[in-house]
Amino acid sequence: MPRSAELPLETGLTTDTVQVATPSPTPTPDLRGRVAVVAGATRGAGRGIAAALGEAGATVVCTGRSSATGTLKSDYDRPEIIEETAELVTELGGVGVAIAVDHLDPDQVRGLADRLRSDYGAIDVLVNDVWGAEILKGAPRSWNRPVWEHDLDDGLRILRLGVDTHLITSHCLHPLLVARPGGLLVEVTDGTADFNANHYRVSVFYDLAKVSVNRLAFSHGHDLAPYGATAVSVTPGWLRSEMMLDNYGVTESNWQHAMNPDRADGYPVAPPGFDASESTRFVGRGVAAIAADPNRARWNQRSVNSAQLSWEYGFTDVDGRRPDAWVEQ
Repeated sequence: MPRSAELPLETGLTTDTVQVATPSPTPTPDLRGRVAVVAGATRGAGRGIAAALGEAGATVVCTGRSSATGTLKSDYDRPEIIEETAELVTELGGVGVAIAVDHLDPDQVRGLADRLRSDYGAIDVLVNDVWGAEILKGAPRSWNRPVWEHDLDDGLRILRLGVDTHLITSHCLHPLLVARPGGLLVEVTDGTADFNANHYRVSVFYDLAKVSVNRLAFSHGHDLAPYGATAVSVTPGWLRSEMMLDNYGVTESNWQHAMNPDRADGYPVAPPGFDASESTRFVGRGVAAIAADPNRARWNQRSVNSAQLSWEYGFTDVDGRRPDAWVEQ
């Protein structure tokens, strides 16, 4: 799940003038016959990525803890469930499959690998998007304090949710990703490697989680390249996740209302930079574009944001724009 943009507390973005272009639409990538796994597909960027892969015709296995089965529970305690994501994938032209998995439990992830091996033999795309730690970073007044002033249990939980889940998933599923040439690993985080290398993020725990995921793509790329597979780190911009929209009392269909200074509904007014926010589908279309690129190996070990991918591949957000909230960074 993404990331600092989940809550309007620490976006890493300025409220300066931002770049929003309105280009002509481009054809949807064709991923029919491909099998993708989106780990952390319940909400946010994970749901948007799964949806975009579905737009392209892929079979998308949507995993996460929040399920209609009710056997697992997310730290967020929100209403979204993986079955909704799988249904969306199917509605958009793909094949959505929901499997409840706690990616901190190696046995559950091994069980996922066994099922994938039995059902598909191999996978073509693995998206490591598990997060779920946004609520643990605390209120702004608690940021930028030395490590000894932070809650140790919360800090270690951030690393468990944001880093360990990715490592466990890769350990169990990479054999399926390299079973045939051309596999793609996407590590989803908040901030490119360049940005995170020069910007401290909230606390030592939160900062380490964000930087680590970028490095995971680099490290996994070293391991995967000899097998003809590619690893890339992808970050959205200012993401209009479900949590973000709820905070401003809006939906995806009327999100601009959040910037209305005259609103009298009791919700906060979004800052000016919110006009360059993006739907969760935008970063998803970037992932789908890489997956459909026969020359995707050029992205191996690199770190890129959704806006950069939109200019590279020509896709747009659902409203036809190309928002770039990182342009001033």
